[in-house]
Amino acid sequence: MSPVLASAALFAIPVFALAAAPRLDALAGVMLGLVTFIAVVIHRFAHRYLDGQPAARHFRRWFVAAVAASSMLVTAGDLRLLALAWTASSLSLHQLLSFFADRPQAQVAAHKKFLLSRLADVAIYSSVMLLGRSLGSYDLATLQATAVALETLPMSVHVAGYLLVAGVALRSAQLPFHGWLIQVMEAPTPVSALLHAGVVNIGGYVLIRLAGLTALLPGVMNALVIIGATTAMLAALVMMTRVTVKVALAWSTAAQMGFMLLECGLGAWELALLHLVAHSCYKAHAFLGSGGVVAAQARRALISPPPRPTATRWLSATVGGALIAAVAAGLAWPAGGEDPRTWVATAVLALALAPFLVRVSLAGSWRTNARLLGSAFVVTALYAIWHLAFTALLPTPVAFVPGTMSLLIALGAFAALYVVQVMVSVRPHTRALRTLHTWAFAGFHLDELFTRATFLVWPPRHERRPSSPIPATRTPSIPRAA
Repeated sequence: MSPVLASAALFAIPVFALAAAPRLDALAGVMLGLVTFIAVVIHRFAHRYLDGQPAARHFRRWFVAAVAASSMLVTAGDLRLLALAWTASSLSLHQLLSFFADRPQAQVAAHKKFLLSRLADVAIYSSVMLLGRSLGSYDLATLQATAVALETLPMSVHVAGYLLVAGVALRSAQLPFHGWLIQVMEAPTPVSALLHAGVVNIGGYVLIRLAGLTALLPGVMNALVIIGATTAMLAALVMMTRVTVKVALAWSTAAQMGFMLLECGLGAWELALLHLVAHSCYKAHAFLGSGGVVAAQARRALISPPPRPTATRWLSATVGGALIAAVAAGLAWPAGGEDPRTWVATAVLALALAPFLVRVSLAGSWRTNARLLGSAFVVTALYAIWHLAFTALLPTPVAFVPGTMSLLIALGAFAALYVVQVMVSVRPHTRALRTLHTWAFAGFHLDELFTRATFLVWPPRHERRPSSPIPATRTPSIPRAA
């Protein structure tokens, strides 16, 4: 496929997706625009990045296929079509992940991803079959309306919900099924950008689209909270130990996907949608701009590092972040003081603002302090504005009140991460942190155990290419002395 034809196909895909699966509500429109925008940006970058590569045509062909499948998924109004489009997106991505056929590491990562995706297919298609037979329809709107009208949901619907969560966890690289996401860094940078910005996020969109059903299944919501909180906490700890840019971004994606599942488990669908859009744009920019990080790090190395903030400054920054977050909560949730989900959102925002405020110093430059404070207030204002906007984009608000245990798990996970961050900043050489660093640097050995189990079930095959024969050379004869 030529670059011109691929560009034309990317602009024609949204029209084709709407014609084949006409479901144009606000949520589908936002997602379709997001997928198209990211695809166009990555394709323009890849045109230069892969210039001269023999397999560039192969990349463009399967890139367009992956984008088309993702577009069909976000506009699908039928649960069966959604599942089929999800599988097509995964199969197209597999062809991109194995772009470098001569790299064993790339082939092993693609092999692990293929196995996990097929296992996810089993869970997702089983869930689709159970939901269709139990509720009498595969139409997403009709299916959820039927579930809401029932006084008691049959056990098969609960089983289908757990199967759906299993499929989403497998596709979203949740621990311990995350290893392939870290190891696919052997693929070209445009493939990493597409994977992290547009494909791995689809699980969050599926949960948002089925919010009217999953909100009726408390056990399923609790499972999302447990899986998401565990992955977000452990993956964030591992990310703090990584020095390679793309690998750190991959661990960040695993943590962010866990955070997104946690938001869905708490019933904060508008926050999950905001998170999905923001994460997609950020990760596309981060991967496509990863080449400039080395130069930026070299420039920072020429500047003497600032002194470490004390525990008192961290405490002041935490209090300041809490005050600013409380103002944002009052703007975003004018009448939400009784909703316990606002407590979690406000606490997370306060902890996110603290790293901005901890760098404010009375002895520092007033311009630097003003810039830091201004950044904190701008982030807070944008958070409140975008929260209100994304709340209006959801088809119908789903009433769900999370349980006390789910709230404690969510708050405990983020509080633990914040305490570790403060300890690393204030006293990084304590014995407890050295032990934690050792375990986190090893990824808590989760992927090693899963990789052994995977290779026992279906070991990968490596293509051994024959080595080029070394031409025989004649040793020049040394003339004898007369």
